[in-house]
Formats: sequence, structure tokens, C-alpha cells
Amino acid sequence: MGNLKSDYNNKKDKIRERLDQFQKFFDEPYSWNYSTGEMKLLPSDANDDPRIFEELAFCIFTANTSAEMGMKAVDAVRNVLISGTPTDMTRRLEGIYRFNNLRPAHIVHTRTYLKNKFNFKLKDKIKSFKDKNELRDFFALNKDIKGLGMKEASHFLRNIGFKGYAILDKHIINSLHEFGILETNERPKNRDEYLKIEQKFIDFAKENSIDVDELDLLLWSRKNGRILK
Repeated sequence: MGNLKSDYNNKKDKIRERLDQFQKFFDEPYSWNYSTGEMKLLPSDANDDPRIFEELAFCIFTANTSAEMGMKAVDAVRNVLISGTPTDMTRRLEGIYRFNNLRPAHIVHTRTYLKNKFNFKLKDKIKSFKDKNELRDFFALNKDIKGLGMKEASHFLRNIGFKGYAILDKHIINSLHEFGILETNERPKNRDEYLKIEQKFIDFAKENSIDVDELDLLLWSRKNGRILK
């Protein structure tokens, strides 16, 4: 546990900078770009809703892959995300992304739903929720938002500046198991299991006087070696 605190003290400035960038992304016209192995938050001419949808697509791409692969996929399809067909995306993802047929279909289905149901006013829809769990459930449990689930819905919301969610991927679950917080390193199978483990994560953060969102990035970086998104 001492090593955890020491690691936190060494990384907390970079972790807080990254969390500030997530908030900046939601509040200001910026987009993430990935090139030469680095991710950068750069000014964007895109409107808020396409930018936020881009981050939603990133999280759909990232499920069962990696953050790097998700970022490369978004860069490859950025100019067809809002109006392109699944085939348009699949062509651009060949040789870059391994789920180059399934995930574009998920993204276009989700995009069509958001356009038809909410006129693609994604930012307004997100801001309409007053309860953080209801907000996450909208993305995690909605049958017309494909490819997310609890983990990636939490990932998406954290990446656009919303606080207090645990992103229970394999790195976080393995860390909690190694610290004795979880009896096994099995990932949650449903919403109830997810919420129970998330609460243990929150309690663990409080016990160590580390902010929940900072702890998530800290544990992830200890396994992955980098502070990404």
C-alpha cells in the first residue's frame, strides 16, 4: 500500500492534468487526436454533438481491445463518423482494427437512434440527467446504443468530464484482487455486480485518501504503464 501512495504522489499532477482535459473536452471545442504514439487534445472546428459522438465511438471501438487501437480507429474514420455507412468505416479500418465489420455497424445503429430520437442533440441529452446512475444506465442499458455496457458507458462519461464512475476493466479488477479488495479477478456479469464492485472501489479510494477518478487512472497506469483515456 505504501508503494501505491508513493506512485500516486509521483503521478498525481499528470493524472489531474488528464482529468482536467476530459472536462475541457466537454466544455470547449476540442477533440482528441492520436499520432506517432501520442494522444493530444487539439482545437476543433466541429460542433459539440459530433465531438461527443466521436468520443462515444472511441469507447465502442475500445471495448475488448485497447485505448491505442480505439484512438487509431477513430482517427481512421473521423471524416465518415457522422454521415458515412458501415461499409465506409470498414474500408478505412482494414489493417488497423480487428473488429472492422461489427463495430462500424454498432456505431451507425447508435448514430441513427440518436438522430431519430433526439435530433442528435447528444450534449443536451447528457445534461438533462440529474442522477449520475440514470445517466450511465441510459448509455449502458439502452438496447439502441450498441457496444457499450456498464464499463464502457462509465469510460465514455469519465472521458467527457463526469466524475465518480469506476471503469472496471481487467486492469482495475486485477488490481483490486491483488490488493485483497476482491476475492477473485472475475469481471462483473451484470449491473448489480458492477455496482457492488464499484462501491468497493470507491471505499478503497476513500480509505487511501485518493480521489476516485484519480485512483482509476493511477491503477490503470500501474498496469499499462501510461496515463491515457
